[in-house]
Amino acid sequence: MSILVIWASPNQDGLTAAAKNRVMDGIAAGGGEASEIPLNQHRIHSCRACGNGWGTCRSDGSCVIEDDFAAIYDRLIAADGIVWVTPVYWHDMAENLKTFLDRLRRCEAAHNHHLQGKRCLLVACAGGSGNGAVACLQHMEVTLAGHMKMVPVERLPVTRFNRAYLLPALHAAGEEFAKLLGQG
Repeated sequence: MSILVIWASPNQDGLTAAAKNRVMDGIAAGGGEASEIPLNQHRIHSCRACGNGWGTCRSDGSCVIEDDFAAIYDRLIAADGIVWVTPVYWHDMAENLKTFLDRLRRCEAAHNHHLQGKRCLLVACAGGSGNGAVACLQHMEVTLAGHMKMVPVERLPVTRFNRAYLLPALHAAGEEFAKLLGQG
């Protein structure tokens, strides 16, 4: 089974990258095939709120902006499961992930529903005090589960304080996620 890992950090060696790597290793250990999309390496523009606030996202489930959004959306649809990994900035997701999810939500909730029922893992990585990880996960869940009807099977807050035991737990979570998806 194919699991897509979307991650949104510019830091290739930080806590978010370490979390992403552990989840991907776990997916492989569970018999899954993980591929990653580093959002920082893609062009994703902000929603323009076309027309009277709704454009082709509402009428036919596509976006008129020509960037990398459509190709990533196609990969999300094709995946058996999705892992969302983000650094935490001011108790919320990275801006590039919020931008991507704003456009995805418009296509999904207003028209397509391709991701409805698709299972996912949510991972929020907070440096500093670590206080924003849980709030970030809540924001992710509202968007993905509440608006798009995806099914989060786990929410994992990673901080610099719990890193020593949560990174191994991410490996286990990825492994179990792959096994769960393999069962159908």
